[in-house]
Amino acid sequence: MVAARPPRSAAALAAALVEAREYTKSLYAHLTEAQRRFSFGPTVNPAGWELGHVGWFQEYWCLRTDPRDPAGARAPALLAAADALWNSSTVPHATRWSLPLPAWSAIHAYLDATLTATLAALAPSRDGERYYFELALYHEYMHAEAMLMTLQALALPAPPGARNWTPAVFDGPVSAPDIVFAGGPMVMGASPDAPATRFVFDNEKWAHAVTVAPFTMATSCVTNAQFAAFVDAGGYRTRAHWTDDGWAWLQQSGAAHPGHWQRSPTGWSQRHFDRWLALDPALPVIHVNAHEAEAYCRFAGRRLPTEAEWELAAATTAATVGAVLDHGRSGPVPSGGGAGMAHVFGNVWEWTASAFKPYPGFAPDPYGDYSAPWFGDHRVLRGGSFATRSRLVHAGFRNFYLPERSDPFVGFRTCALQHNV
Repeated sequence: MVAARPPRSAAALAAALVEAREYTKSLYAHLTEAQRRFSFGPTVNPAGWELGHVGWFQEYWCLRTDPRDPAGARAPALLAAADALWNSSTVPHATRWSLPLPAWSAIHAYLDATLTATLAALAPSRDGERYYFELALYHEYMHAEAMLMTLQALALPAPPGARNWTPAVFDGPVSAPDIVFAGGPMVMGASPDAPATRFVFDNEKWAHAVTVAPFTMATSCVTNAQFAAFVDAGGYRTRAHWTDDGWAWLQQSGAAHPGHWQRSPTGWSQRHFDRWLALDPALPVIHVNAHEAEAYCRFAGRRLPTEAEWELAAATTAATVGAVLDHGRSGPVPSGGGAGMAHVFGNVWEWTASAFKPYPGFAPDPYGDYSAPWFGDHRVLRGGSFATRSRLVHAGFRNFYLPERSDPFVGFRTCALQHNV
């Protein structure tokens, strides 16, 4: 399994929480005061709001929630205005830009204070009493990736440790053969005893049997070179390539190519955070939405995998090229690279054809806004990206975004229309 060992003991979980907080604080630490004044965007949060929310969430669930009565009355916050500022369930996105947020130093002091108090509460905990501490850890991991997405979306510099990233040198075509999967019965979702060994989100509950028809899947994600061929062939102007929803998005957006691409006299360039770089044809295409992915598939005579197909492939492939996770690189590596499924975990998230829906018998966990509000209109992504923390992902982990979103570090791999026996 690719996921790092879950921090189950109090000591291991404490170490993970400390590391996560230092990592979170580092992601915007290099920005100037002017750069931290983010312009409004529908897919980003103000810098101070996002940081404060991470501390608030940890305090709310780890310190102010009675595990025996998670919906009951709560203890007061360390900062009197915390609920009015950072409760994402009650503070609409559009209003976050006009809130009287504390000074930058005060937000960091709040992050330090909430972590210190959380560690003190965690220390005497016993096995079976750490659900909310784990929830806070994985929530912080998700916001850390969202912060990197924000830097990319706003063309701001990457954190200093990532500034030296450059695409790999392309030295020839990358083959992407298909793998044939026999399909058959499989179990999706977590078994009831899974929480004893790892954290389980509510949208993974519970295990249920499905049957997957035989299918044929590409060993690697679609590359920049492949997607550029679609663009250059007029793919963004050809109605037949687009679903009805995709064509409506295209007419509204006016897009003629992926959002971070531009033509130059020497060919295509792509923006990576605040730097424009020559488009590396061997890298997986990234920052394309589900509509663009589906249009490419129609152009290529392919289709997106369902989430069941993706999970079966991820769980059963014997030879898998290594995962690219934990922001060890500030960008993806070339697609392909050997026999078996390449970069199933990490590198880029992968769109699936599946709508985000509850599994049979779903019931929301105490943090009810994690999954339930997004069922139906969101699309499932699988696998993780270079910016995803390795403890978070596994073959059954479900991420989800609206199909028009291209700000995640997301690409896609394809399946054959006809199964090749």
